[in-house]
Amino acid sequence: MKNKTVSIKHIAEHLNISVTTVSFVLNGKAKEKHISEILTQKVLDYAQKVNYKPNQLAQSLRTGKSKILVFMVEDISNYFFAKLARIIEDIAYEKGYKVIFCSNENDDTKSLELIGLFKNRQVDGFIIVPSPGIKNMVAELIEENHPVILLDRYFHDLECNSVVIDDQKATFDATSHLIANNYKKIAFITTDSDQMQVQNRLLGYKNAIAVNKLKSHILKIPYKDAKNGKAKKSIKKYLTTQDLDAVFFATNYLTQSGLETFKENNLESNYNLGMVAFGDNELFKIYNPTITAVSQPLEAICHSLMELMLMLLKQKNVKEISKKIVLNAELKVRESSNKRVF
Repeated sequence: MKNKTVSIKHIAEHLNISVTTVSFVLNGKAKEKHISEILTQKVLDYAQKVNYKPNQLAQSLRTGKSKILVFMVEDISNYFFAKLARIIEDIAYEKGYKVIFCSNENDDTKSLELIGLFKNRQVDGFIIVPSPGIKNMVAELIEENHPVILLDRYFHDLECNSVVIDDQKATFDATSHLIANNYKKIAFITTDSDQMQVQNRLLGYKNAIAVNKLKSHILKIPYKDAKNGKAKKSIKKYLTTQDLDAVFFATNYLTQSGLETFKENNLESNYNLGMVAFGDNELFKIYNPTITAVSQPLEAICHSLMELMLMLLKQKNVKEISKKIVLNAELKVRESSNKRVF
Protein backbone atom coordinates (compact mmCIF):
# COMPACT_ATOMS: atom_id res chain seq x y z
CA MET A 1 0.00 0.00 0.00
CA LYS A 2 2.77 2.45 0.93
CA ASN A 3 4.55 1.97 -2.37
CA LYS A 4 1.44 2.47 -4.51
CA THR A 5 -0.12 5.79 -5.44
CA VAL A 6 -3.48 5.97 -3.73
CA SER A 7 -6.24 7.49 -5.84
CA ILE A 8 -9.63 8.97 -5.02
CA LYS A 9 -11.15 5.95 -6.77
CA HIS A 10 -9.36 3.59 -4.38
CA ILE A 11 -10.69 5.51 -1.35
CA ALA A 12 -14.21 5.49 -2.79
CA GLU A 13 -14.12 1.70 -3.45
CA HIS A 14 -12.76 0.93 0.00
CA LEU A 15 -15.44 3.01 1.74
CA ASN A 16 -18.16 1.97 -0.71
CA ILE A 17 -19.10 5.50 -1.61
CA SER A 18 -18.97 7.55 -4.82
CA VAL A 19 -15.81 9.14 -6.23
CA THR A 20 -17.68 12.44 -6.31
CA THR A 21 -18.35 12.29 -2.57
CA VAL A 22 -14.69 11.62 -1.83
CA SER A 23 -13.67 14.47 -4.11
CA PHE A 24 -16.02 16.91 -2.39
CA VAL A 25 -14.68 15.95 1.05
CA LEU A 26 -11.01 16.17 0.07
CA ASN A 27 -11.56 19.53 -1.58
CA GLY A 28 -13.23 21.01 1.49
CA LYS A 29 -16.74 21.10 0.02
CA ALA A 30 -18.41 18.56 2.33
CA LYS A 31 -20.50 21.12 4.20
CA GLU A 32 -21.47 22.90 1.00
CA LYS A 33 -22.62 19.58 -0.53
CA HIS A 34 -24.44 18.54 2.66
CA ILE A 35 -22.23 15.52 3.34
CA SER A 36 -22.58 14.34 6.94
CA GLU A 37 -19.86 15.04 9.48
CA ILE A 38 -19.56 11.32 10.21
CA LEU A 39 -18.93 10.42 6.57
CA THR A 40 -16.64 13.40 6.12
CA GLN A 41 -14.46 12.33 9.03
CA LYS A 42 -14.48 8.75 7.79
CA VAL A 43 -13.08 9.85 4.43
CA LEU A 44 -10.48 12.13 5.99
CA ASP A 45 -9.31 9.47 8.45
CA TYR A 46 -8.90 6.85 5.74
CA ALA A 47 -7.11 9.30 3.41
CA GLN A 48 -4.65 10.04 6.20
CA LYS A 49 -4.22 6.34 6.98
CA VAL A 50 -3.25 5.47 3.40
CA ASN A 51 -1.14 8.66 3.03
CA TYR A 52 -3.25 10.00 0.17
CA LYS A 53 -1.54 12.70 -1.90
CA PRO A 54 -3.59 14.58 -4.49
CA ASN A 55 -2.46 14.43 -8.11
CA GLN A 56 -1.67 18.09 -8.65
CA LEU A 57 -1.73 17.86 -12.45
CA ALA A 58 -5.05 16.08 -12.54
CA GLN A 59 -6.44 18.47 -9.98
CA SER A 60 -5.34 21.52 -11.95
CA LEU A 61 -6.83 20.10 -15.15
CA ARG A 62 -10.11 19.41 -13.37
CA THR A 63 -10.42 22.72 -11.53
CA GLY A 64 -8.43 24.98 -13.86
CA LYS A 65 -6.36 26.03 -10.82
CA SER A 66 -2.78 25.01 -10.10
CA LYS A 67 -2.52 26.83 -6.73
CA ILE A 68 0.85 28.10 -7.95
CA LEU A 69 1.94 31.72 -8.31
CA VAL A 70 4.97 33.14 -10.09
CA PHE A 71 7.14 35.78 -8.41
CA MET A 72 9.49 37.17 -11.07
CA VAL A 73 12.01 39.78 -9.97
CA GLU A 74 15.08 41.44 -11.41
CA ASP A 75 17.54 39.47 -9.27
CA ILE A 76 16.37 37.06 -6.56
CA SER A 77 19.78 37.30 -4.85
CA ASN A 78 19.28 41.05 -4.35
CA TYR A 79 18.67 41.72 -0.64
CA PHE A 80 15.42 43.61 -1.23
CA PHE A 81 13.88 41.02 -3.53
CA ALA A 82 15.11 38.09 -1.44
CA LYS A 83 13.46 39.51 1.67
CA LEU A 84 10.21 40.07 -0.23
CA ALA A 85 10.32 36.51 -1.58
CA ARG A 86 10.62 35.03 1.90
CA ILE A 87 7.62 36.98 3.21
CA ILE A 88 5.52 36.27 0.10
CA GLU A 89 6.25 32.56 0.41
CA ASP A 90 4.90 32.46 3.98
CA ILE A 91 1.75 34.46 3.20
CA ALA A 92 1.00 32.43 0.06
CA TYR A 93 1.49 29.14 1.90
CA GLU A 94 -1.01 30.17 4.56
CA LYS A 95 -3.53 30.81 1.77
CA GLY A 96 -2.93 27.43 0.14
CA TYR A 97 -0.58 28.58 -2.63
CA LYS A 98 2.97 27.68 -3.59
CA VAL A 99 5.30 30.20 -5.24
CA ILE A 100 7.82 29.79 -8.06
CA PHE A 101 10.64 32.34 -7.81
CA CYS A 102 12.75 33.45 -10.78
CA SER A 103 14.99 36.29 -11.98
CA ASN A 104 14.68 38.07 -15.31
CA GLU A 105 17.95 40.04 -14.92
CA ASN A 106 16.10 43.03 -16.38
CA ASP A 107 16.39 41.25 -19.73
CA ASP A 108 13.36 41.26 -22.03
CA THR A 109 14.21 38.00 -23.81
CA LYS A 110 14.52 36.11 -20.54
CA SER A 111 11.34 37.72 -19.20
CA LEU A 112 9.33 36.68 -22.25
CA GLU A 113 10.68 33.12 -22.19
CA LEU A 114 9.88 32.67 -18.50
CA ILE A 115 6.39 34.15 -18.76
CA GLY A 116 5.63 31.92 -21.75
CA LEU A 117 6.89 28.86 -19.90
CA PHE A 118 4.83 29.50 -16.78
CA LYS A 119 1.75 30.44 -18.76
CA ASN A 120 1.91 27.05 -20.47
CA ARG A 121 2.25 25.42 -17.05
CA GLN A 122 -1.08 27.03 -16.10
CA VAL A 123 0.09 28.95 -13.03
CA ASP A 124 -2.69 30.89 -11.37
CA GLY A 125 -1.12 34.34 -11.23
CA PHE A 126 1.95 36.49 -11.87
CA ILE A 127 3.75 39.01 -9.67
CA ILE A 128 6.32 40.63 -11.95
CA VAL A 129 9.10 43.17 -11.62
CA PRO A 130 9.00 44.02 -15.34
CA SER A 131 11.99 44.49 -17.60
CA PRO A 132 11.63 47.54 -19.89
CA GLY A 133 10.23 45.94 -23.05
CA ILE A 134 7.57 43.47 -21.92
CA LYS A 135 4.56 45.77 -21.87
CA ASN A 136 2.89 43.91 -24.73
CA MET A 137 3.36 40.55 -23.03
CA VAL A 138 1.85 41.89 -19.79
CA ALA A 139 -1.07 43.30 -21.78
CA GLU A 140 -1.51 39.90 -23.43
CA LEU A 141 -1.62 38.16 -20.05
CA ILE A 142 -4.36 40.54 -18.92
CA GLU A 143 -6.33 40.05 -22.15
CA GLU A 144 -6.14 36.29 -21.57
CA ASN A 145 -7.57 36.89 -18.06
CA HIS A 146 -4.43 35.99 -16.09
CA PRO A 147 -4.10 37.78 -12.73
CA VAL A 148 -1.04 40.05 -12.99
CA ILE A 149 0.48 42.50 -10.51
CA LEU A 150 3.50 44.63 -11.34
CA LEU A 151 5.92 45.31 -8.50
CA ASP A 152 8.40 48.15 -7.96
CA ARG A 153 7.64 49.70 -11.36
CA TYR A 154 4.87 49.80 -13.97
CA PHE A 155 4.11 51.00 -17.49
CA HIS A 156 2.44 54.43 -17.52
CA ASP A 157 0.31 53.65 -20.57
CA LEU A 158 -0.86 50.19 -19.49
CA GLU A 159 -3.82 49.54 -17.21
CA CYS A 160 -2.42 46.94 -14.83
CA ASN A 161 -2.53 46.35 -11.09
CA SER A 162 0.67 47.42 -9.34
CA VAL A 163 2.34 47.89 -5.96
CA VAL A 164 5.12 50.47 -5.82
CA ILE A 165 6.99 52.76 -3.46
CA ASP A 166 6.75 56.55 -3.64
CA ASP A 167 10.39 56.70 -4.75
CA GLN A 168 10.32 60.40 -5.55
CA LYS A 169 9.10 61.43 -2.10
CA ALA A 170 11.47 59.01 -0.35
CA THR A 171 14.48 60.41 -2.18
CA PHE A 172 13.36 64.01 -1.73
CA ASP A 173 13.00 63.47 2.03
CA ALA A 174 16.36 61.71 2.36
CA THR A 175 18.18 64.41 0.39
CA SER A 176 16.44 67.10 2.45
CA HIS A 177 17.62 65.31 5.60
CA LEU A 178 21.24 65.55 4.43
CA ILE A 179 20.81 69.23 3.57
CA ALA A 180 19.28 69.95 6.98
CA ASN A 181 22.37 68.40 8.54
CA ASN A 182 24.64 70.87 6.73
CA TYR A 183 25.58 68.74 3.73
CA LYS A 184 25.52 70.98 0.67
CA LYS A 185 27.60 69.13 -1.96
CA ILE A 186 25.66 65.89 -2.26
CA ALA A 187 26.45 63.37 -4.98
CA PHE A 188 23.65 61.18 -6.28
CA ILE A 189 25.01 57.92 -7.69
CA THR A 190 22.50 56.03 -9.80
CA THR A 191 22.19 53.80 -12.84
CA ASP A 192 21.89 55.13 -16.37
CA SER A 193 18.39 53.74 -16.83
CA ASP A 194 14.98 54.86 -18.05
CA GLN A 195 13.22 52.63 -15.52
CA MET A 196 10.40 54.41 -13.74
CA GLN A 197 11.69 53.88 -10.20
CA VAL A 198 15.20 55.02 -11.14
CA GLN A 199 13.90 58.19 -12.79
CA ASN A 200 11.62 58.95 -9.85
CA ARG A 201 14.49 58.66 -7.39
CA LEU A 202 16.61 60.96 -9.52
CA LEU A 203 13.74 63.45 -9.74
CA GLY A 204 13.30 63.43 -5.96
CA TYR A 205 16.99 64.25 -5.52
CA LYS A 206 16.90 67.01 -8.16
CA ASN A 207 13.82 68.60 -6.60
CA ALA A 208 15.37 68.70 -3.13
CA ILE A 209 18.56 70.22 -4.52
CA ALA A 210 16.60 72.82 -6.52
CA VAL A 211 14.36 73.80 -3.60
CA ASN A 212 17.48 74.48 -1.52
CA LYS A 213 19.24 76.30 -4.39
CA LEU A 214 22.19 73.93 -4.39
CA LYS A 215 24.23 72.46 -7.22
CA SER A 216 23.45 68.90 -8.29
CA HIS A 217 26.20 66.27 -8.56
CA ILE A 218 24.98 63.23 -10.48
CA LEU A 219 26.89 60.12 -11.53
CA LYS A 220 25.05 57.72 -13.82
CA ILE A 221 26.62 54.28 -14.11
CA PRO A 222 25.67 51.93 -16.97
CA TYR A 223 23.31 49.24 -15.68
CA LYS A 224 25.59 46.37 -16.74
CA ASP A 225 28.55 47.94 -14.94
CA ALA A 226 26.44 48.49 -11.84
CA LYS A 227 25.50 44.80 -11.77
CA ASN A 228 28.79 43.16 -12.77
CA GLY A 229 31.07 44.82 -10.24
CA LYS A 230 32.64 47.41 -12.56
CA ALA A 231 30.96 50.31 -10.81
CA LYS A 232 33.73 50.70 -8.24
CA LYS A 233 36.15 52.25 -10.71
CA SER A 234 33.60 54.90 -11.72
CA ILE A 235 32.66 55.62 -8.11
CA LYS A 236 36.29 56.03 -7.03
CA LYS A 237 37.10 58.39 -9.91
CA TYR A 238 34.02 60.51 -9.27
CA LEU A 239 34.44 60.81 -5.51
CA THR A 240 38.13 61.66 -5.73
CA THR A 241 37.79 64.28 -8.46
CA GLN A 242 34.69 66.15 -7.23
CA ASP A 243 34.32 68.56 -4.33
CA LEU A 244 31.72 66.66 -2.28
CA ASP A 245 30.63 66.31 1.32
CA ALA A 246 27.99 63.55 1.02
CA VAL A 247 26.89 60.74 -1.27
CA PHE A 248 23.45 59.19 -1.86
CA PHE A 249 23.42 55.74 -3.46
CA ALA A 250 20.22 55.13 -5.46
CA THR A 251 20.17 51.30 -5.15
CA ASN A 252 21.39 48.74 -2.67
CA TYR A 253 23.80 47.13 -5.14
CA LEU A 254 25.37 50.54 -5.83
CA THR A 255 25.64 51.01 -2.07
CA GLN A 256 27.57 47.76 -1.84
CA SER A 257 29.94 48.88 -4.60
CA GLY A 258 30.33 52.21 -2.86
CA LEU A 259 31.14 50.70 0.52
CA GLU A 260 33.72 48.41 -1.08
CA THR A 261 35.25 51.42 -2.82
CA PHE A 262 35.37 53.33 0.48
CA LYS A 263 37.16 50.52 2.27
CA GLU A 264 39.57 49.65 -0.51
CA ASN A 265 40.65 53.28 -0.97
CA ASN A 266 40.20 54.67 2.57
CA LEU A 267 37.78 57.27 1.22
CA GLU A 268 35.80 57.61 4.43
CA SER A 269 38.79 58.83 6.41
CA ASN A 270 40.20 61.00 3.66
CA TYR A 271 36.99 62.70 2.58
CA ASN A 272 34.70 62.44 5.64
CA LEU A 273 31.63 61.93 3.49
CA GLY A 274 28.09 61.76 4.76
CA MET A 275 26.08 58.91 3.26
CA VAL A 276 22.55 57.68 2.59
CA ALA A 277 21.52 54.44 0.87
CA PHE A 278 18.26 53.73 -0.92
CA GLY A 279 17.30 50.31 0.42
CA ASP A 280 18.02 49.17 3.96
CA ASN A 281 20.07 46.17 5.05
CA GLU A 282 20.51 44.50 8.43
CA LEU A 283 24.27 44.98 8.11
CA PHE A 284 23.84 48.76 7.97
CA LYS A 285 23.03 48.67 11.70
CA ILE A 286 26.46 47.27 12.57
CA TYR A 287 28.60 48.94 9.90
CA ASN A 288 30.93 51.64 11.24
CA PRO A 289 29.52 54.22 11.02
CA THR A 290 25.99 52.86 10.94
CA ILE A 291 24.34 53.76 7.65
CA THR A 292 21.27 55.94 7.14
CA ALA A 293 18.93 54.26 4.67
CA VAL A 294 15.61 54.62 2.91
CA SER A 295 13.77 51.58 4.24
CA GLN A 296 11.07 50.09 2.03
CA PRO A 297 8.09 48.61 3.94
CA LEU A 298 8.63 44.92 3.16
CA GLU A 299 5.70 43.54 5.14
CA ALA A 300 3.29 46.13 3.76
CA ILE A 301 4.46 45.46 0.19
CA CYS A 302 3.95 41.72 0.52
CA HIS A 303 0.58 41.93 2.24
CA SER A 304 -0.62 44.41 -0.40
CA LEU A 305 0.56 42.09 -3.17
CA MET A 306 -1.14 39.01 -1.74
CA GLU A 307 -4.38 40.77 -0.80
CA LEU A 308 -4.62 42.13 -4.32
CA MET A 309 -3.68 38.79 -5.89
CA LEU A 310 -6.31 36.92 -3.87
CA MET A 311 -8.91 39.44 -5.05
CA LEU A 312 -7.87 38.93 -8.67
CA LEU A 313 -7.95 35.15 -8.33
CA LYS A 314 -11.61 35.34 -7.35
CA GLN A 315 -12.62 37.46 -10.34
CA LYS A 316 -14.16 36.01 -13.48
CA ASN A 317 -12.70 38.99 -15.33
CA VAL A 318 -9.42 40.38 -13.97
CA LYS A 319 -10.09 43.72 -15.67
CA GLU A 320 -12.81 44.40 -13.10
CA ILE A 321 -10.07 45.30 -10.61
CA SER A 322 -7.55 48.04 -11.34
CA LYS A 323 -5.46 49.27 -8.44
CA LYS A 324 -2.18 51.16 -8.21
CA ILE A 325 -1.02 50.89 -4.63
CA VAL A 326 1.65 53.42 -3.65
CA LEU A 327 3.37 52.90 -0.30
CA ASN A 328 5.65 55.25 1.63
CA ALA A 329 9.20 54.38 2.61
CA GLU A 330 10.77 55.31 5.94
CA LEU A 331 14.10 57.05 6.44
CA LYS A 332 16.14 55.14 9.02
CA VAL A 333 18.47 57.81 10.38
CA ARG A 334 21.82 56.51 11.60
CA GLU A 335 25.37 57.77 12.12
CA SER A 336 26.42 58.19 8.47
CA SER A 337 24.24 61.29 8.11
CA ASN A 338 25.01 62.91 11.46
CA LYS A 339 24.94 66.69 11.49
CA ARG A 340 28.04 68.04 9.79
CA VAL A 341 30.19 70.16 12.12
CA PHE A 342 32.52 72.74 10.60
